[in-house]
Amino acid sequence: MSPSSALIASGDQALSFFNNPFSQPHSFPLSNFKNGSFVSPTNTQIRKPKPNTLFTASKRFQAITACLGERNPPAKALRQILEKPGVHQGPACFDGLSAKLVQRAGFQYCFTSGFSISAARLGLPDTGFISYGEMVDQGQQITEAVSIPVIGDGDNGYGNAMNVKRTVKGYIRAGFAGVILEDQVSPKACGHTQGRKVVSREEAVMRIKAAVDARKESGSDIVIVARTDSRQALSLEESLWRSRAFADAGADVLFIDALASKEEMKAFCEVSPLVPKMANMLEGGGKTPVLTPLELEEIGYKLVAYPLSLIGVSIRAMQDSLTALKGGRIPPPGSMPSFEEMKEILGFNNYYEEEKRYATSAYQLYSDRDGSRDPFSRIWSRTLRIKITGRDGFEKLDVRIPAGFLDGITNIVPALGGVNIKALLDDAAEEVGGKMLLDFNDTMGDRIQVFLE
Repeated sequence: MSPSSALIASGDQALSFFNNPFSQPHSFPLSNFKNGSFVSPTNTQIRKPKPNTLFTASKRFQAITACLGERNPPAKALRQILEKPGVHQGPACFDGLSAKLVQRAGFQYCFTSGFSISAARLGLPDTGFISYGEMVDQGQQITEAVSIPVIGDGDNGYGNAMNVKRTVKGYIRAGFAGVILEDQVSPKACGHTQGRKVVSREEAVMRIKAAVDARKESGSDIVIVARTDSRQALSLEESLWRSRAFADAGADVLFIDALASKEEMKAFCEVSPLVPKMANMLEGGGKTPVLTPLELEEIGYKLVAYPLSLIGVSIRAMQDSLTALKGGRIPPPGSMPSFEEMKEILGFNNYYEEEKRYATSAYQLYSDRDGSRDPFSRIWSRTLRIKITGRDGFEKLDVRIPAGFLDGITNIVPALGGVNIKALLDDAAEEVGGKMLLDFNDTMGDRIQVFLE
Protein backbone atom coordinates (compact mmCIF):
# COMPACT_ATOMS: atom_id res chain seq x y z
CA MET A 1 0.00 0.00 0.00
CA SER A 2 1.38 3.43 -0.91
CA PRO A 3 1.78 6.14 1.77
CA SER A 4 -1.07 8.12 0.26
CA SER A 5 -3.51 5.22 0.24
CA ALA A 6 -2.63 4.36 3.82
CA LEU A 7 -3.30 7.89 4.99
CA ILE A 8 -6.51 8.22 3.05
CA ALA A 9 -7.79 4.89 4.36
CA SER A 10 -7.06 5.91 7.95
CA GLY A 11 -8.76 9.26 7.43
CA ASP A 12 -11.85 7.72 5.88
CA GLN A 13 -12.12 5.16 8.65
CA ALA A 14 -11.82 7.85 11.30
CA LEU A 15 -14.38 10.11 9.64
CA SER A 16 -16.78 7.22 9.15
CA PHE A 17 -16.50 6.21 12.79
CA PHE A 18 -17.00 9.69 14.20
CA ASN A 19 -19.82 10.61 11.83
CA ASN A 20 -21.70 7.34 12.31
CA PRO A 21 -20.60 5.82 15.62
CA PHE A 22 -23.88 4.01 16.15
CA SER A 23 -26.55 2.93 13.74
CA GLN A 24 -30.06 4.07 14.68
CA PRO A 25 -33.29 2.77 13.27
CA HIS A 26 -34.57 6.34 12.90
CA SER A 27 -33.01 9.67 12.09
CA PHE A 28 -34.16 13.20 12.83
CA PRO A 29 -33.02 16.63 11.65
CA LEU A 30 -30.35 18.18 13.84
CA SER A 31 -32.72 21.05 14.57
CA ASN A 32 -34.92 18.64 16.52
CA PHE A 33 -32.33 18.52 19.31
CA LYS A 34 -31.92 21.53 21.58
CA ASN A 35 -29.39 21.46 24.43
CA GLY A 36 -29.63 17.69 24.72
CA SER A 37 -33.43 17.68 24.86
CA PHE A 38 -35.46 16.22 22.06
CA VAL A 39 -37.80 18.73 20.42
CA SER A 40 -40.39 17.37 18.04
CA PRO A 41 -41.04 19.12 14.71
CA THR A 42 -43.44 22.05 14.96
CA ASN A 43 -45.85 20.39 12.54
CA THR A 44 -46.18 17.26 14.68
CA GLN A 45 -49.78 16.48 15.51
CA ILE A 46 -50.77 16.91 19.14
CA ARG A 47 -51.13 13.53 20.80
CA LYS A 48 -53.80 12.86 23.33
CA PRO A 49 -52.19 12.88 26.79
CA LYS A 50 -52.09 9.68 28.76
CA PRO A 51 -53.98 9.64 32.07
CA ASN A 52 -52.10 9.75 35.39
CA THR A 53 -48.92 11.19 33.93
CA LEU A 54 -46.79 13.94 35.36
CA PHE A 55 -47.62 16.40 32.60
CA THR A 56 -51.34 16.66 31.81
CA ALA A 57 -50.85 19.28 29.12
CA SER A 58 -50.20 18.42 25.48
CA LYS A 59 -47.31 16.04 24.93
CA ARG A 60 -46.17 18.18 22.04
CA PHE A 61 -42.52 19.13 22.45
CA GLN A 62 -41.44 22.72 22.81
CA ALA A 63 -37.97 24.15 22.50
CA ILE A 64 -36.06 24.17 25.74
CA THR A 65 -34.10 27.27 26.63
CA ALA A 66 -31.23 27.01 29.02
CA CYS A 67 -30.87 30.68 29.83
CA LEU A 68 -31.19 30.70 33.60
CA GLY A 69 -29.50 33.99 34.29
CA GLU A 70 -27.12 33.56 37.17
CA ARG A 71 -25.94 30.05 37.80
CA ASN A 72 -28.36 27.98 39.87
CA PRO A 73 -27.25 25.59 42.57
CA PRO A 74 -26.61 22.28 40.78
CA ALA A 75 -29.54 20.40 42.32
CA LYS A 76 -31.97 23.24 41.60
CA ALA A 77 -30.83 23.40 37.98
CA LEU A 78 -31.35 19.64 37.60
CA ARG A 79 -34.82 19.82 39.17
CA GLN A 80 -35.75 22.55 36.71
CA ILE A 81 -34.76 20.22 33.87
CA LEU A 82 -36.91 17.46 35.37
CA GLU A 83 -39.89 19.82 35.43
CA LYS A 84 -39.63 20.63 31.73
CA PRO A 85 -41.49 18.64 29.07
CA GLY A 86 -39.67 16.29 26.76
CA VAL A 87 -36.96 13.73 27.27
CA HIS A 88 -33.54 15.05 28.22
CA GLN A 89 -30.32 13.44 26.99
CA GLY A 90 -27.28 13.17 29.22
CA PRO A 91 -23.98 11.77 27.93
CA ALA A 92 -21.75 10.14 30.54
CA CYS A 93 -18.36 11.75 31.12
CA PHE A 94 -15.33 10.42 32.96
CA ASP A 95 -13.04 13.41 33.61
CA GLY A 96 -12.94 17.19 33.50
CA LEU A 97 -12.16 17.36 29.78
CA SER A 98 -14.96 15.04 28.70
CA ALA A 99 -17.40 16.97 30.91
CA LYS A 100 -16.25 20.25 29.38
CA LEU A 101 -16.83 18.85 25.90
CA VAL A 102 -20.36 17.77 26.88
CA GLN A 103 -21.11 21.31 28.01
CA ARG A 104 -19.56 22.86 24.89
CA ALA A 105 -21.79 20.58 22.78
CA GLY A 106 -24.85 22.23 24.34
CA PHE A 107 -26.18 19.53 26.67
CA GLN A 108 -28.06 20.73 29.75
CA TYR A 109 -26.58 18.16 32.11
CA CYS A 110 -24.43 15.04 32.16
CA PHE A 111 -23.77 11.86 34.11
CA THR A 112 -20.60 10.32 35.42
CA SER A 113 -20.04 6.68 34.49
CA GLY A 114 -18.43 4.31 36.96
CA PHE A 115 -17.58 2.05 34.01
CA SER A 116 -15.76 4.87 32.22
CA ILE A 117 -14.05 6.30 35.31
CA SER A 118 -12.78 2.86 36.29
CA ALA A 119 -11.45 2.45 32.76
CA ALA A 120 -9.89 5.91 32.44
CA ARG A 121 -8.54 6.32 35.96
CA LEU A 122 -7.51 2.77 36.82
CA GLY A 123 -7.41 0.97 33.49
CA LEU A 124 -9.54 -1.71 35.15
CA PRO A 125 -13.00 -3.21 34.57
CA ASP A 126 -16.05 -1.94 36.44
CA THR A 127 -16.16 -4.89 38.83
CA GLY A 128 -15.85 -3.13 42.17
CA PHE A 129 -12.18 -2.11 42.03
CA ILE A 130 -12.75 1.64 42.19
CA SER A 131 -13.38 3.11 45.64
CA TYR A 132 -15.62 5.78 47.13
CA GLY A 133 -12.67 8.11 47.63
CA GLU A 134 -11.53 7.80 44.03
CA MET A 135 -15.05 8.40 42.70
CA VAL A 136 -15.53 11.50 44.89
CA ASP A 137 -12.15 12.89 43.87
CA GLN A 138 -12.86 12.33 40.18
CA GLY A 139 -16.34 13.75 40.60
CA GLN A 140 -15.10 16.96 42.17
CA GLN A 141 -12.72 17.50 39.26
CA ILE A 142 -15.65 17.01 36.89
CA THR A 143 -18.10 19.34 38.65
CA GLU A 144 -15.46 22.05 38.94
CA ALA A 145 -14.80 21.90 35.20
CA VAL A 146 -18.38 22.73 34.14
CA SER A 147 -21.38 24.83 35.10
CA ILE A 148 -24.06 22.33 34.03
CA PRO A 149 -25.50 19.94 36.65
CA VAL A 150 -23.81 16.54 36.95
CA ILE A 151 -25.46 13.32 38.15
CA GLY A 152 -22.87 11.17 39.89
CA ASP A 153 -22.64 7.39 39.77
CA GLY A 154 -22.75 6.41 43.45
CA ASP A 155 -22.58 2.67 42.77
CA ASN A 156 -24.12 0.76 45.72
CA GLY A 157 -23.20 3.41 48.26
CA TYR A 158 -20.02 1.50 49.10
CA GLY A 159 -21.49 -0.47 51.98
CA ASN A 160 -24.50 -0.50 54.28
CA ALA A 161 -26.99 2.28 54.96
CA MET A 162 -24.46 4.24 57.02
CA ASN A 163 -21.99 4.12 54.15
CA VAL A 164 -24.75 5.32 51.84
CA LYS A 165 -25.25 8.38 54.04
CA ARG A 166 -21.54 9.15 53.88
CA THR A 167 -21.56 8.69 50.12
CA VAL A 168 -24.48 11.08 49.61
CA LYS A 169 -22.93 13.74 51.86
CA GLY A 170 -19.59 13.37 50.08
CA TYR A 171 -21.22 13.72 46.67
CA ILE A 172 -23.03 16.85 47.86
CA ARG A 173 -19.73 18.41 48.98
CA ALA A 174 -18.18 17.41 45.63
CA GLY A 175 -20.77 19.54 43.81
CA PHE A 176 -23.00 16.88 42.29
CA ALA A 177 -26.58 17.75 41.36
CA GLY A 178 -27.76 14.16 41.68
CA VAL A 179 -26.55 10.74 42.76
CA ILE A 180 -27.45 7.29 41.42
CA LEU A 181 -27.66 4.56 44.08
CA GLU A 182 -28.19 0.89 43.30
CA ASP A 183 -29.12 -2.28 45.17
CA GLN A 184 -26.23 -4.55 44.16
CA VAL A 185 -24.12 -6.44 46.68
CA SER A 186 -20.40 -5.77 47.09
CA PRO A 187 -18.36 -6.05 45.01
CA LYS A 188 -20.73 -4.60 42.44
CA ALA A 189 -20.44 -4.93 38.66
CA CYS A 190 -21.43 -3.17 35.46
CA GLY A 191 -25.18 -3.39 34.97
CA HIS A 192 -25.09 -5.32 31.70
CA THR A 193 -22.49 -7.90 32.66
CA GLN A 194 -22.91 -11.37 34.10
CA GLY A 195 -23.09 -12.56 37.68
CA ARG A 196 -24.92 -9.66 39.31
CA LYS A 197 -26.53 -10.08 42.72
CA VAL A 198 -28.71 -7.73 44.73
CA VAL A 199 -29.33 -7.21 48.42
CA SER A 200 -32.66 -8.01 50.06
CA ARG A 201 -35.73 -5.86 49.56
CA GLU A 202 -35.47 -4.45 53.06
CA GLU A 203 -31.82 -3.47 52.73
CA ALA A 204 -32.40 -1.97 49.28
CA VAL A 205 -35.19 0.27 50.59
CA MET A 206 -33.15 1.23 53.66
CA ARG A 207 -30.36 2.46 51.39
CA ILE A 208 -32.75 4.93 49.75
CA LYS A 209 -34.18 6.01 53.12
CA ALA A 210 -30.63 6.61 54.35
CA ALA A 211 -29.90 8.69 51.26
CA VAL A 212 -32.99 10.82 51.87
CA ASP A 213 -31.97 11.32 55.51
CA ALA A 214 -28.45 12.33 54.47
CA ARG A 215 -29.91 14.91 52.12
CA LYS A 216 -32.06 16.39 54.88
CA GLU A 217 -29.18 16.45 57.35
CA SER A 218 -27.00 18.29 54.81
CA GLY A 219 -29.62 20.91 54.02
CA SER A 220 -29.24 19.96 50.38
CA ASP A 221 -31.70 19.25 47.60
CA ILE A 222 -29.58 16.73 45.72
CA VAL A 223 -31.62 14.57 43.34
CA ILE A 224 -31.69 10.91 44.40
CA VAL A 225 -31.86 8.46 41.50
CA ALA A 226 -32.81 5.01 42.79
CA ARG A 227 -31.58 2.17 40.61
CA THR A 228 -32.38 -1.51 40.86
CA ASP A 229 -30.45 -4.30 39.15
CA SER A 230 -33.00 -6.92 40.16
CA ARG A 231 -34.39 -7.32 36.63
CA GLN A 232 -31.46 -9.47 35.59
CA ALA A 233 -30.59 -10.74 39.08
CA LEU A 234 -34.14 -11.86 39.95
CA SER A 235 -37.13 -10.95 37.77
CA LEU A 236 -39.06 -8.13 36.12
CA GLU A 237 -41.76 -8.35 38.81
CA GLU A 238 -39.17 -7.90 41.54
CA SER A 239 -37.66 -4.86 39.83
CA LEU A 240 -41.11 -3.25 39.50
CA TRP A 241 -41.84 -3.90 43.19
CA ARG A 242 -38.55 -2.36 44.25
CA SER A 243 -39.13 0.70 42.07
CA ARG A 244 -42.47 1.35 43.79
CA ALA A 245 -40.84 0.95 47.18
CA PHE A 246 -38.02 3.32 46.24
CA ALA A 247 -40.56 5.95 45.19
CA ASP A 248 -42.39 5.56 48.51
CA ALA A 249 -39.05 5.94 50.33
CA GLY A 250 -38.46 9.34 48.75
CA ALA A 251 -36.49 8.74 45.55
CA ASP A 252 -36.75 11.56 43.00
CA VAL A 253 -36.05 9.49 39.88
CA LEU A 254 -36.47 5.74 39.25
CA PHE A 255 -34.17 3.57 37.15
CA ILE A 256 -34.33 -0.17 36.34
CA ASP A 257 -31.14 -1.21 34.62
CA ALA A 258 -30.99 -3.79 31.83
CA LEU A 259 -34.67 -4.05 30.97
CA ALA A 260 -34.87 -6.54 28.12
CA SER A 261 -37.62 -5.24 25.82
CA LYS A 262 -39.74 -2.27 24.88
CA GLU A 263 -42.69 -3.91 26.63
CA GLU A 264 -40.73 -4.13 29.87
CA MET A 265 -39.77 -0.47 29.53
CA LYS A 266 -43.46 0.45 29.16
CA ALA A 267 -44.37 -1.57 32.24
CA PHE A 268 -41.71 0.25 34.22
CA CYS A 269 -42.93 3.70 33.19
CA GLU A 270 -46.43 2.83 34.45
CA VAL A 271 -45.02 2.37 37.97
CA SER A 272 -45.38 5.43 40.26
CA PRO A 273 -46.36 7.67 37.33
CA LEU A 274 -45.61 10.93 39.17
CA VAL A 275 -41.94 10.01 39.61
CA PRO A 276 -39.66 10.63 36.57
CA LYS A 277 -38.00 7.61 34.95
CA MET A 278 -34.47 7.23 33.66
CA ALA A 279 -33.38 5.10 30.69
CA ASN A 280 -29.89 3.75 30.03
CA MET A 281 -29.07 3.43 26.32
CA LEU A 282 -25.99 1.21 26.45
CA GLU A 283 -24.25 1.78 23.13
CA GLY A 284 -22.73 -1.08 21.23
CA GLY A 285 -24.98 -3.88 22.40
CA GLY A 286 -26.45 -4.14 25.89
CA LYS A 287 -29.56 -5.95 27.08
CA THR A 288 -31.86 -2.93 26.70
CA PRO A 289 -33.10 -1.92 23.22
CA VAL A 290 -31.53 1.35 22.05
CA LEU A 291 -34.45 3.63 21.19
CA THR A 292 -34.65 7.14 19.78
CA PRO A 293 -35.44 10.09 22.08
CA LEU A 294 -38.93 10.32 20.57
CA GLU A 295 -39.63 6.66 21.30
CA LEU A 296 -38.37 7.02 24.86
CA GLU A 297 -40.56 10.06 25.47
CA GLU A 298 -43.61 8.26 24.10
CA ILE A 299 -42.98 5.38 26.52
CA GLY A 300 -42.74 7.82 29.42
CA TYR A 301 -39.06 8.44 30.17
CA LYS A 302 -37.73 11.77 31.37
CA LEU A 303 -33.93 11.27 31.48
CA VAL A 304 -31.76 9.18 29.17
CA ALA A 305 -28.11 8.31 29.74
CA TYR A 306 -25.55 7.37 27.09
CA PRO A 307 -22.86 5.72 29.22
CA LEU A 308 -20.24 4.57 26.71
CA SER A 309 -20.24 7.02 23.79
CA LEU A 310 -17.40 9.21 25.02
CA ILE A 311 -15.15 6.52 26.46
CA GLY A 312 -15.87 4.27 23.45
CA VAL A 313 -14.88 6.74 20.74
CA SER A 314 -11.90 7.83 22.86
CA ILE A 315 -10.58 4.27 22.98
CA ARG A 316 -11.00 3.81 19.23
CA ALA A 317 -9.42 7.18 18.43
CA MET A 318 -6.39 6.41 20.61
CA GLN A 319 -6.03 2.99 19.03
CA ASP A 320 -6.10 4.51 15.53
CA SER A 321 -3.57 7.19 16.50
CA LEU A 322 -1.19 4.67 18.03
CA THR A 323 -1.44 2.48 14.92
CA ALA A 324 -0.48 5.48 12.79
CA LEU A 325 2.44 6.42 15.06
CA LYS A 326 3.73 2.86 15.15
CA GLY A 327 3.63 2.81 11.35
CA GLY A 328 5.82 5.90 11.17
CA ARG A 329 3.01 8.37 10.50
CA ILE A 330 1.28 11.02 12.56
CA PRO A 331 -2.51 10.70 12.98
CA PRO A 332 -4.45 11.94 9.93
CA PRO A 333 -5.18 15.70 10.15
CA GLY A 334 -8.93 15.18 10.16
CA SER A 335 -8.75 12.88 13.17
CA MET A 336 -7.57 15.48 15.67
CA PRO A 337 -8.07 19.20 16.38
CA SER A 338 -5.34 21.69 15.62
CA PHE A 339 -3.15 22.97 18.44
CA GLU A 340 -5.06 26.27 18.37
CA GLU A 341 -8.35 24.43 18.73
CA MET A 342 -6.97 22.44 21.65
CA LYS A 343 -5.90 25.63 23.40
CA GLU A 344 -9.34 27.16 22.89
CA ILE A 345 -11.13 24.08 24.23
CA LEU A 346 -8.90 23.91 27.30
CA GLY A 347 -9.23 27.61 28.09
CA PHE A 348 -5.75 28.93 27.30
CA ASN A 349 -7.12 32.03 25.57
CA ASN A 350 -9.44 32.86 28.46
CA TYR A 351 -6.55 32.37 30.84
CA TYR A 352 -4.34 34.81 28.94
CA GLU A 353 -7.07 37.45 28.90
CA GLU A 354 -7.76 37.14 32.61
CA GLU A 355 -4.04 37.10 33.38
CA LYS A 356 -3.73 40.62 31.96
CA ARG A 357 -5.82 41.94 34.86
CA TYR A 358 -3.04 41.03 37.29
CA ALA A 359 0.00 41.96 35.21
CA THR A 360 2.75 44.06 36.76
CA SER A 361 5.56 45.97 35.12
CA ALA A 362 8.00 43.23 36.09
CA TYR A 363 5.80 40.46 34.71
CA GLN A 364 6.17 39.20 31.13
CA LEU A 365 2.69 38.49 29.79
CA TYR A 366 1.94 35.18 28.14
CA SER A 367 0.48 37.15 25.27
CA ASP A 368 4.07 38.03 24.37
CA ARG A 369 5.49 34.61 25.08
CA ASP A 370 2.65 32.76 23.39
CA GLY A 371 3.23 33.94 19.86
CA SER A 372 3.04 37.67 19.27
CA ARG A 373 6.87 37.78 19.31
CA ASP A 374 7.49 34.29 17.98
CA PRO A 375 6.32 34.02 14.38
CA PHE A 376 6.90 30.27 14.26
CA SER A 377 4.44 29.60 17.11
CA ARG A 378 1.63 30.79 14.85
CA ILE A 379 2.59 28.11 12.31
CA TRP A 380 0.55 25.65 14.40
CA SER A 381 -2.60 27.25 13.01
CA ARG A 382 -1.40 26.76 9.42
CA THR A 383 -1.46 23.67 7.21
CA LEU A 384 1.21 22.08 5.03
CA ARG A 385 0.09 20.50 1.78
CA ILE A 386 2.45 17.85 0.40
CA LYS A 387 1.88 16.79 -3.19
CA ILE A 388 3.80 14.13 -5.11
CA THR A 389 3.36 13.59 -8.86
CA GLY A 390 4.99 10.57 -10.47
CA ARG A 391 7.13 10.55 -13.59
CA ASP A 392 4.12 9.20 -15.48
CA GLY A 393 2.08 12.27 -14.54
CA PHE A 394 -0.20 10.46 -12.11
CA GLU A 395 -0.71 11.82 -8.60
CA LYS A 396 0.87 9.63 -5.93
CA LEU A 397 0.14 11.70 -2.86
CA ASP A 398 -1.81 14.79 -1.89
CA VAL A 399 -2.07 15.20 1.87
CA ARG A 400 -2.42 18.04 4.37
CA ILE A 401 -0.92 18.02 7.86
CA PRO A 402 -0.63 20.62 10.66
CA ALA A 403 2.45 22.71 9.94
CA GLY A 404 3.70 22.25 13.49
CA PHE A 405 4.27 18.53 13.04
CA LEU A 406 7.63 18.90 11.33
CA ASP A 407 9.07 15.73 12.81
CA GLY A 408 6.45 13.64 11.07
CA ILE A 409 7.01 14.96 7.57
CA THR A 410 9.95 12.70 6.75
CA ASN A 411 7.85 9.69 7.77
CA ILE A 412 5.45 10.64 5.00
CA VAL A 413 8.04 11.73 2.40
CA PRO A 414 11.57 10.42 3.12
CA ALA A 415 12.98 12.65 0.36
CA LEU A 416 12.33 15.67 2.62
CA GLY A 417 14.74 14.32 5.23
CA GLY A 418 17.59 16.60 4.15
CA VAL A 419 15.47 19.75 3.80
CA ASN A 420 15.37 22.39 6.54
CA ILE A 421 11.58 22.83 6.60
CA LYS A 422 11.84 24.85 9.82
CA ALA A 423 13.92 27.54 8.09
CA LEU A 424 11.46 27.70 5.21
CA LEU A 425 8.57 28.08 7.65
CA ASP A 426 10.41 30.82 9.54
CA ASP A 427 10.72 32.79 6.31
CA ALA A 428 7.06 32.23 5.42
CA ALA A 429 5.54 32.77 8.88
CA GLU A 430 4.36 36.29 8.08
CA GLU A 431 2.82 35.28 4.74
CA VAL A 432 -0.95 35.79 4.90
CA GLY A 433 -1.98 33.65 1.97
CA GLY A 434 -0.67 30.36 0.67
CA LYS A 435 2.93 29.97 -0.49
CA MET A 436 4.91 27.26 -2.26
CA LEU A 437 7.86 26.27 -0.08
CA LEU A 438 9.41 23.55 -2.23
CA ASP A 439 9.19 22.24 -5.78
CA PHE A 440 11.79 19.66 -6.87
CA ASN A 441 12.27 16.21 -8.37
CA ASP A 442 13.63 13.42 -6.20
CA THR A 443 16.11 10.74 -7.29
CA MET A 444 13.24 8.61 -8.63
CA GLY A 445 12.06 11.43 -10.87
CA ASP A 446 8.91 12.16 -8.85
CA ARG A 447 7.94 15.79 -8.46
CA ILE A 448 7.57 16.87 -4.82
CA GLN A 449 5.77 20.10 -3.96
CA VAL A 450 5.22 21.54 -0.49
CA PHE A 451 2.77 24.39 0.09
CA LEU A 452 2.04 26.46 3.21
CA GLU A 453 -1.69 27.13 3.29
